[in-house]
Amino acid sequence: MIAVIMAGGSGTRFWPQSRIAKPKQFLDVVGDKSMIRLTMERLLQDLPTEKIFVVTAESQVKLVKKDLPELPAKNIIIEPFGMNTAPCIALSYAYIKRFASLTETMVVLPADHLITKVDAFLENILKSEESARASNLVTFGIIPTYPATGYGYIQAGKKVNDFSYEVAQFKEKPNYETAQNFLKEGNFFWNSGMFAWTIGVIEETYRKHLPEVVEVLDLIEQRWNDSGENADISDLYAQMPRIPVDVGIMEKAEKRVVIPVDLGWSDVGSWRALADISETDENGNTIQSDSFVIDSKQNYIRSKKFVALIGVEDMVLIETDDAILLAKKERSEEVKKVVDYLQKHNEKLL
Repeated sequence: MIAVIMAGGSGTRFWPQSRIAKPKQFLDVVGDKSMIRLTMERLLQDLPTEKIFVVTAESQVKLVKKDLPELPAKNIIIEPFGMNTAPCIALSYAYIKRFASLTETMVVLPADHLITKVDAFLENILKSEESARASNLVTFGIIPTYPATGYGYIQAGKKVNDFSYEVAQFKEKPNYETAQNFLKEGNFFWNSGMFAWTIGVIEETYRKHLPEVVEVLDLIEQRWNDSGENADISDLYAQMPRIPVDVGIMEKAEKRVVIPVDLGWSDVGSWRALADISETDENGNTIQSDSFVIDSKQNYIRSKKFVALIGVEDMVLIETDDAILLAKKERSEEVKKVVDYLQKHNEKLL
């Protein structure tokens, strides 16, 4: 088995702490180790280092090497720049098949997810190999604990074996009422963005459902053959369509299975999501600074300064050396609008 860690994201929903120079996956947002380091250490419990690959943007290679010094240089797959998950995964399988058999299982994992039940994670990764070797595209569905509106869902269909089901359909992020109905039906799971398949099967699936990606990929492979894996492919990679693998592949493919899992999982996709999984005081506050609090609850504070809270609820306050974010928890994902503004007016703060 080979594992691919996708680590090329920009982490805009974690501004102002996440920046272009050091995005979310390289931050220690859930402990004293970076998200990518935690992901690597989970895998190292079952896989040797040479079986773990990281795909990342060229601008982040130095960060990968710093956080994962034991990773061989050839195990870093370099995107000239971030695109989306369909091009990212295509580049990864094309690169890895130069060193591995087409029958080998390839597990694909985001670098910035929190998983607290590591034993369950490793057990289900091993289960996925059985399904992948039966020519299935495997996805992991998180057993929902509440009617979340921030995740896509996977509907399970016919039972395949003791641990997996056919995928009936993928559903986009629902409204609250729809999410409640999903939970009542009992066969809907959160889409984790984690996958498994054999290299040969995913290559065949791309050729069938995303031929425009494969056309570019064939040119990239030819350049690698001519000039080596460190050749500049930026002009070719720019021709890739910016689409997620869910839309380009998983929603179209025929043999898809979902493995429902309970992993203590969170995609830690926003400051609110981080607040939801953080330890709190008796009033529901998470305060990472010296502070004084009066009649305030359910707040999330990260600051190097003394913070006084008086009569405030459900707020997020994030302070860095050069910026402060203050937002209602429920609107914290709108920080992406701040990033859009800064791209036009003050790139120094990105």
